[in-house]
Amino acid sequence: MERQSVWYSPDLVKKVVHIIRDPLDNIVARFHLDRYSKTETWLKEYPATMLGFQKWCKGIDDDNNMLISHKFVDKDLRKALSGVPCRAEFFRYVQWHNMAFAVTADLGLPELVFHYESYTTSFDKTIEDLLDFLELSPIGEPEPYVPGKVYGDYYSDDEKRAIARFTKEFSSKTTPSSTRRAIVVDYDLLNAATGLSGTSYDPTSFESSIYEWWEGSGCFDPDAKKVDDGGAPYVLPMPPPNVTGRLHMGHAIFVALQDVLARFHRMRGRAVLWTPGTDHAGIATQLQVEKLIIAEGRRRGTDEEVSSLRHDVSMTDEERDERLKELVDRDEFLERAWRYKEEQGGAITSQLRALGASADWTRERFTMDADMSAGVVEAFARLHERGLIYRGTYMVNWSPGLMTAVSDLEVEYAEEMGKLYYFKYVVEGGGGGGGGGGGGEEEEEEEYIPVATTRPETIFGDAAVCVNPKDDRYAHLIGKRVLVPMSSSSSDDGDASQRSIPVISDEYVDVGFGTGALKITPGHDVNDYELGKKYGLDLINVMNRDATMNGACGSRYAGLDRFDARERLWRDMEDAGLTIKVEPHAQRVPRSQRGGEVIEPMVSKQWFVRTEGMGAKALEAVRGGDIRIVPPRFEKVWYGWLTNVRDWCISRQLWWGHRIPVWYVGDKDEEYIVARNEDEARRKAVDAGHPPDVTLRQEDDVLDTWFSSGLWPFATVGWPQDENNGDETSDLARFYPGTCLETGYDILFFWVARMVMLGIELTGVSPFKVIYLHGLVRAADGSKMSKTKGNVIDPLDTVYQYGADSLRYSLVTGVTPGQDIPLNMDKIAANKAFANKLWNCCKFVTDNALKGVDSEEMQTLAVTGPLGREEFERLALPERYIISKCHELVESVTSDIEKYQLGAAGNKIYEFLWDQYADWYIEISKTRLYEGFGGGGDDAKTARRVLVYILDTSMRLLHPYMPFVTEQLWHHLPRAPKSDGVTANALMLADWPQMDDDVPLVKDEDAVATFECFQALTRSIRNARAEYNVEQGKKIGATVVASGHLKDAIETEIKSLIMLAKLDPDQVAVLEAGGDEAKKAAASDSVQLVVQDGVEAYLPLSGLIDIEKERQRLEKQSTKLAKEIEKLSGRLNAKGFVDKAKPEVVIKARAELAELEDQASKVQASLESLG
Repeated sequence: MERQSVWYSPDLVKKVVHIIRDPLDNIVARFHLDRYSKTETWLKEYPATMLGFQKWCKGIDDDNNMLISHKFVDKDLRKALSGVPCRAEFFRYVQWHNMAFAVTADLGLPELVFHYESYTTSFDKTIEDLLDFLELSPIGEPEPYVPGKVYGDYYSDDEKRAIARFTKEFSSKTTPSSTRRAIVVDYDLLNAATGLSGTSYDPTSFESSIYEWWEGSGCFDPDAKKVDDGGAPYVLPMPPPNVTGRLHMGHAIFVALQDVLARFHRMRGRAVLWTPGTDHAGIATQLQVEKLIIAEGRRRGTDEEVSSLRHDVSMTDEERDERLKELVDRDEFLERAWRYKEEQGGAITSQLRALGASADWTRERFTMDADMSAGVVEAFARLHERGLIYRGTYMVNWSPGLMTAVSDLEVEYAEEMGKLYYFKYVVEGGGGGGGGGGGGEEEEEEEYIPVATTRPETIFGDAAVCVNPKDDRYAHLIGKRVLVPMSSSSSDDGDASQRSIPVISDEYVDVGFGTGALKITPGHDVNDYELGKKYGLDLINVMNRDATMNGACGSRYAGLDRFDARERLWRDMEDAGLTIKVEPHAQRVPRSQRGGEVIEPMVSKQWFVRTEGMGAKALEAVRGGDIRIVPPRFEKVWYGWLTNVRDWCISRQLWWGHRIPVWYVGDKDEEYIVARNEDEARRKAVDAGHPPDVTLRQEDDVLDTWFSSGLWPFATVGWPQDENNGDETSDLARFYPGTCLETGYDILFFWVARMVMLGIELTGVSPFKVIYLHGLVRAADGSKMSKTKGNVIDPLDTVYQYGADSLRYSLVTGVTPGQDIPLNMDKIAANKAFANKLWNCCKFVTDNALKGVDSEEMQTLAVTGPLGREEFERLALPERYIISKCHELVESVTSDIEKYQLGAAGNKIYEFLWDQYADWYIEISKTRLYEGFGGGGDDAKTARRVLVYILDTSMRLLHPYMPFVTEQLWHHLPRAPKSDGVTANALMLADWPQMDDDVPLVKDEDAVATFECFQALTRSIRNARAEYNVEQGKKIGATVVASGHLKDAIETEIKSLIMLAKLDPDQVAVLEAGGDEAKKAAASDSVQLVVQDGVEAYLPLSGLIDIEKERQRLEKQSTKLAKEIEKLSGRLNAKGFVDKAKPEVVIKARAELAELEDQASKVQASLESLG
């Protein structure tokens, strides 16, 4: 579609909110447009990919993330902008002169981001022209753009208020710009000035702006909040996602949980370091780059292949150049991989920001950064010096598509239908003789052992046939030899004799499974490999690295793909009479997680880490209490795995990654040197007696990605650079070891155990004190999320629709440590309703309770610490109750989070805010605030104090779970000025409601018990109203009978009871139990409600119902029920029904009769109660 240019009408613009200047003197301006303007007549809708944003934005990728051009934006700004979640349908395009406008719009109200390129060489002249065109006056001199800086300091307070008043109208409708990190003014001041009146909960209107303010203000720095004696730092190493990855629910759950911990401990005064970063993702990234290369008709060429071509004298220069063009050598490949990383990388970190991750992005690390790479080399060198790294030939998972060994984690098993092939292993030199599988009736038939396999192509690698020593069928054949089918064709030296292999015995063989005889292929089966080592069998590799058959299979099969070879071999065996049958067979097929091809077990020369000793140390770290695993049930799994830990294959036949720091001496690889760089390798070679010009060739393989990420907790804070340097202020000294490693249980061994092993071995201490394991996020029905099933919930779509807070809260409160988390949209929608409830509670406080309050009282309402005993004792019952429950909640939530019971803590906050604060205290406060309910004066002051105190405290508790909405609302409450110890007056840096666990918060158990009686009384009356279908607006009478302090309390709060239970003030009485008036009330024509021992209520029937009408209704209902009972009873008593009808039909009929009889009994009782 051809892009259209349209003229921009200046009367659409109402206010320039801010103008900033980026490093290249480009101007970025933000405007608010009139929602009701003629936008539809001049703004044409195009996908962002069509627009291109005039070289600035290259469009959006498949995941709807903006791709920012390298050419016009500096690296830091580009990093901030790239990966911002966008949706193509919200983009509009308009052009004026040489200025390009990219417009994001929500419900027709756009926010315009303007990018100027070359309109004029004069920046000042451009500003003047722009303002002239928009018919506006200058609002201040823009300042140069600095990444991370908060802009807008040139505004005066009056100007800020003016902007706030203007933008107030649009505050809930405008989608804030997420295409830059500059903020107009201090966000909290602007936010507070706008007020909440007329607004509704719309997370898209403030979440990104709040995050920009947090990050730009430095709130994520460990020293953003300084508290005396704040205790040891709380350190969370963030599991590094793939640098080119995109956000999924696995990321969302770890962000939600870790952010709760980070924000909680930060508010409690601890220096919190949440270290973010990304992993180079060796296989995933290399696979993507190879796809790009293949799409160009080229492929990756090995170093040997490229070198051979370059030195091939049999070719002309033109032929050689043409062949070389088809290949991508290592240098070009790595250049393209880095370019791909730069283009695609960074999106994931922007997406983590969208979830509210309060990580210290100034310390962001990438596993292939120079300092991180130096740490990897140092770790390899040290481990090799200690004899913990060696080179050996062992069985590995081989990925033919990637042509590399892969870890167990990168292999996924799928249940698939295949075939089970039964064939004959003919006994060498054998005729009849009975026994075996081939005895048959004709004695002259060749004797054979029947064997079954799912992979006939591996027959060429068989080294034995194994039977159980107790299996009488084959006992006489043990020690004999059998002939490998078609093995004569595998001999290329002219010898047509068949290869023979021994028949061995081992109790490993299950007599009852299959034929009871196993072919043993040590070179291509994990279990067979172990048996091969046990009996010293030949290890034969029959495949090339790309899973084609090699020369060991003979010329007829060499070069064939393994599956093609399978078909040809089986046809040849059929022709030779060596097959028995083929059956369908369900089997677990190992497939590459990345490439999808079938994994081939293959023996290969690789680099390994000896893990037995390191594993023992890691095991003891948990057993000895140095590390605690949450939940504890995973300790048993930890012990089991580390007790039987296998050596770790750390080499990968890739190019993208940390190249192994090994140099081979000369042309062969028998002698090698481990060194930190080539200069050190050469010095070591010379020291070993080699000449200075000796040829050194670095190992081609790279290290397993898990090796570098295994160093994450200490390499990210300065290891080994700051090791033993005596600087107590270095990150390594302050923040290592870490506090908590939070991650999914599915990588407990692949990553966590290796971090512990490497951490203890290389630093001498455990890398963290707590391992917190969460489960997997699953679909609502508990099944795995899958694109093929269509049940994948996209986090960014969810954030866009419901807000980050609703998603976070749904994930965290659904968590029981170690258990999988079923997630459904209904739960997320319900939690958005909870956020809306909180919003409305805050609006009630700000727009009603605080309306008209003078500045002096507002200052006194700011919460600066826990409410004290003296003030508490002066309060009335409802206030003492709600504060007691709130303080009880504070202590409970604090204890739960400290114990990593995050889900339980979050649910308690929800229940308190909804069930206690909103449903009870806010309603009761109206009797204090409004003169119409008998309030005003000191009662109103007290209510304001308690309303603000409880809401402020609750938002502090809820903030780690729902950071955006709590921060947005907190600015509207009375606040103390920013203290010197914090970088911003933000809720995320405010004190936790209980900073000192040794100082208990005030509570009154008697007040709680008394008010709970008041609540029970209110509920009883409400339930009676519902039971008798009393009209909602109708007020009824009530007589409450109680004694002692309960009677006094109810009398004192009678106006609250009248309002909550909708009672008629002229027909309400509170009487002393046992008195004459109480006895008279009990004898009256009324409904008795027993609330608890010593408290009753009597509701006059005349106030509840019209007795005559109710009697007629009940009699009619009784008649109807009697007819139904008669009909159903007759059916059950009918001759033959019980005998002939199905049992379930009879049972159902009897249950229906019992239900009808019960209903009739209740109706009769109601009739009798009417007299």
